[in-house]
Order: sequence, then C-alpha cells, then structure tokens
Amino acid sequence: MSGSGTTAARSLPGDPPGGARAVAVWGTGVAVYFVAVTYRTSLGVAGLDAADRFHINASALSTFSILQLLVYAGMQIPVGLLVDRLGAKKVLAIGVVLYTIGQFGFAFSESYAMALGSRAMLGCGDAMTFISVLRLGARWFPARRGPLVAQLAALVGMAGNLISTLVLARLLHSLGWTATFAGSAAGGVVVLVLLLLFLKDHPEGFAPAPAPATHTGAAFIRRQIADAWREPGTRLGMWIHFTTQFPAMFFLLLWGLPFLVEAQGLSRATAGTLLTLIVLANMAVGLVYGQIIARHHAARLPLALGTVGVTAALWATTLFWPGPHAPMALLVVLCLVLGACGPASMIGFDFARPANPPERQGTASGIVNMGGFMASMSTLLAVGVLLDTTGDDYSVAFSSVFVLEALGFSQILRLRRRAVHRERERQAVSRVEAVHVPA
Repeated sequence: MSGSGTTAARSLPGDPPGGARAVAVWGTGVAVYFVAVTYRTSLGVAGLDAADRFHINASALSTFSILQLLVYAGMQIPVGLLVDRLGAKKVLAIGVVLYTIGQFGFAFSESYAMALGSRAMLGCGDAMTFISVLRLGARWFPARRGPLVAQLAALVGMAGNLISTLVLARLLHSLGWTATFAGSAAGGVVVLVLLLLFLKDHPEGFAPAPAPATHTGAAFIRRQIADAWREPGTRLGMWIHFTTQFPAMFFLLLWGLPFLVEAQGLSRATAGTLLTLIVLANMAVGLVYGQIIARHHAARLPLALGTVGVTAALWATTLFWPGPHAPMALLVVLCLVLGACGPASMIGFDFARPANPPERQGTASGIVNMGGFMASMSTLLAVGVLLDTTGDDYSVAFSSVFVLEALGFSQILRLRRRAVHRERERQAVSRVEAVHVPA
C-alpha cells in the first residue's frame, strides 16, 4: 500500500495467472455456494408457512435459523482447518452432500424435531462452502484480484438469495411445501456432479508445498488457531464481519417478511419486492466496493464504518417513526442500505488475508466468517424472545440491533490502528524481500 493508499496493479512472485480456466474452475465452486445460499435463505420466505405447518410461535420459529447459524458459526474454524489440510474440492464435496440431504429432509419433515435436524444438517453443509470458495479464488487468481474476486463470490451467493425471494416464494404457494423444497434439493445433485468433474484445487504448477509431518494433531491445530487469532488483522476482520453483516442477515433470513407484513401492513407481494430490493442492492454495491478496495486499500475502514453508521441511523428512523407505519420511501431506502451490509462484511476478509500466510488462510477466514453469523444468531434469538414477551412489538424487538452494532463498532475502533500498522510492516518486509538478490 503506497502513501496514497493505492494498490499497485502488479503481479507478485508466485502469483497464479488467472484467465478463462481460473474463471471456469472458480465458477464451479461459486455455483456450489450459490445453491447453499438458496437453501440457507429459503426459510426467509417460508417463515409464516413454517409457523403454520409445525404449529409454533415466534421463539420456536427463530430456533430454526438460530440452530442453522449456530452450526454454521461453530463449524467455521474446523472447516478452515479442513480447507488448509484437505483442499477446497474435498471440503466442498462433503458440504454439497450434507446440505442436499438437509434440504430433502426439510421437504419431508412432518414434525418440528425432524425439521430442526434437517436445518442443522443444512447449516453444516452450508458452512463448508464459502471458505472453500475463498481458497479457490486465492489459488487461481493473482493476489491483487483478491478483494474483487471475494466480492464477486458474495454477489453470486446473493443471487441465490434472489432465487429464494423470487422463485421459491411463488413455488411455495403454487406447489406446496414438500414439492417446493424437494424440487429445489435437486440443485445440490447437479452441482455435486459439476464439482466432481471439473473442479481442481489449484492450477498446474502451482501446487502448495506439502505440509510437514508435524502439521497434524491437536497441538498443531491449537497453534494454527492461536497464530491466526494473534494477528490484529484477523481479529479486526472478525469484528468488521460481526458488525456489518447481521443487520441484513437476520432480516433476510427470517424476520424481514413478518416485520413488513405484520408491523408495516404491507402485502406479501410488496414485502417480497422489498426483500428482493435488498438482494439487488447487495449485488450492485458488491461490485462497487470490490472495485474501490482493489484500487484503494485505505478505503476499507471508511466503507465499513460508514455502512455501520448509516445502517444504524436508518434502523432508528424506521423503528421509531411517529405513526403506525413508516412511509414506503423510508422502507425502500432502508432496504437499499441493508443491501450494503453484505459487501461491507467482505471487507473483514481483506484485513485477515494479508495478515496470515497461505497455509493459514482457511483458518483465518473461518474466524472472520464466524463473526457475522454469531451476531446474526444472537439477533435472531433476541428478536424471537422479545416478540413473544412484548406481544409482537417489533420496535422493541428490533432495537436489539443497536446493542450489537455498538459492541462491534467499539471493537473496530480499538483494533484498527494496530491492524493497519502491522499490515504496513508486513508489506515493507515483502518489498525488501522482493528486490533483494543474494550475492
């Protein structure tokens, strides 16, 4: 990073070449992630139907997503270690099998307990996808393309959310519960075949050095996690992901449709359109953020902190608007801003990536990715409990957002200087090593 904060567009020694082959292989991995997001967010448009099908209240309904995210968050560090050890292809294959079985199980669930078990399995498989896709991007594309490649992966994932809000919602009301979820599970079978046929962990000639024999066992795992956590960039990345992702995630995953229909008096069709707007805004903002950060690394913190501040301000305005309902224009603006939360959360990986060596990238990414899903899980639980205890007062229940945003904001401010200073030190050392020629 130069004094102006602009990243030079040059290749580093040992950078993979990228190109059409890289796009094809990486695209196969992204397709696996796309299907995972479709399954993950399918409950967001089926929440009211699930409450009727299983005869459950708001707290029990939120347990679906809480359990799914609990499994997802709990799996992030183990998955990161697995990716570092086994490679992306094997981990993605395991993930596809698990989330496809989970989606099939959810389709045929007649009891609340069976449905919970299915969502837990789905969450376990889903947990194995994004970190693996990040590893594919790092193995197949030059390092300078890292921020844009990561944002593009997230963008395609959000397209999976778009399928949920546009397609699954309509199929659910025309075909019914079982046919819709079982039919969607066929997508997992398709991407599994593509993965097995076409995906490779790395280009020819760019295989990572084999792990030493000492890189196994509990002691190595503890050291790998401790070394990743010790880096300020990893911790800063986790808190950025924690603070930026969850305001949109809990809304899209479960509570957005009930809030817009029950608290704001909108029809299901209009509410679905607003949820779609979040997804479209996410995709557009992801492209913009990725391009900005690829050119100006100094923009990372301003983008992250600005997104947090604007999101909090719009939530406060919406929840405490005088009168029974917020105006439609305000709801539209809120949804547009919520669309920036996902791209802002990706900035966390842009701090963890340069802070860790290649053999620790999966572990560090797992720690970062755990942050946002822990916050989302906490918010899902808090909203469900508060809705039941306050008689469906959404203003009180959704105010739990501000507590976690304040916590995350304070941690970002605490870690930001240390992480940036450490990153500059590493970059200075890399420049010296790149120009030094032994006698």
